[in-house]
Amino acid sequence: MPPDGSSADRRVDPHLGIVVHVVASRQSRPNLPADGCPFCVGGLEAPEPYLAKSFPNRWPALGEGRCEVVLYTPDHDATFHSLGAEGVRRVIDLWASRTEALASLEGVECVLVFENRGAEVGATIPHPHGQIYAYDSVPSRIARRFAAGWTPDDDPGARSVIKVPGAVAYAQDASVFPVSLIVAPAGRAPDLNSLGESDRDALAGVLVDLFDRLDRLYDEPLPYMMWVNQAPRGAVDGWMSIEIVSPWRARGVARYIAAAEVAGEEYFNPVDPADVAGRLRDLAK
Repeated sequence: MPPDGSSADRRVDPHLGIVVHVVASRQSRPNLPADGCPFCVGGLEAPEPYLAKSFPNRWPALGEGRCEVVLYTPDHDATFHSLGAEGVRRVIDLWASRTEALASLEGVECVLVFENRGAEVGATIPHPHGQIYAYDSVPSRIARRFAAGWTPDDDPGARSVIKVPGAVAYAQDASVFPVSLIVAPAGRAPDLNSLGESDRDALAGVLVDLFDRLDRLYDEPLPYMMWVNQAPRGAVDGWMSIEIVSPWRARGVARYIAAAEVAGEEYFNPVDPADVAGRLRDLAK
């Protein structure tokens, strides 16, 4: 492994520019814990009581000290929305503090906070948790997003889901996944650490509300992927956002990416984003 802790085997397709990190060491990591949940209090990764915590991933994809696990709660059966606004605000604060700490490491150019929930998207431990990766270069999608000057949609119209003072949530217009949502602060902020107190409170409230609706969308816990788009190192401008996507196009029915879509990088979504947004609006309590 390089002395700076960067990815041990980073390869770039010479024609397409696609980056692949070959991390053969992760092939031997356990898919399921052998003896109880390691994230519950008293478990391998949480020997002491906690409210929310982070720790280094034992099988880092980007090198030692560059990948962390974030535990949202000691409650094994909790969901993101069951944390309530106070619990989600605690998680946002932890995301922000770990972003700041990892971004300060030598060679780190971009910090990505993300979560996979559900076996359908590859999550192996059901205990509520996410991860953070600290990249030594800026991933292409993130770089393109900020270079293009991304800002929240001023008028999502029928795609609007939630709008409150300080934050919005809406369905993306050109969405690859059947469920594809944006959550963003009302004010410009390049990263989590730049968010003020009121912005963090607003985001927490919207996330609680939105995830509650998502788990009622198909009357079953929704498998999803969530990530935080944050400006790369040195960027003083930009508008951070949270993306939430799910492969489900109906209850228990996944929308699979087809060969033509992978080959051409043009996608065929069977679900109208406005329809998803309308259903989520109707689930307001």
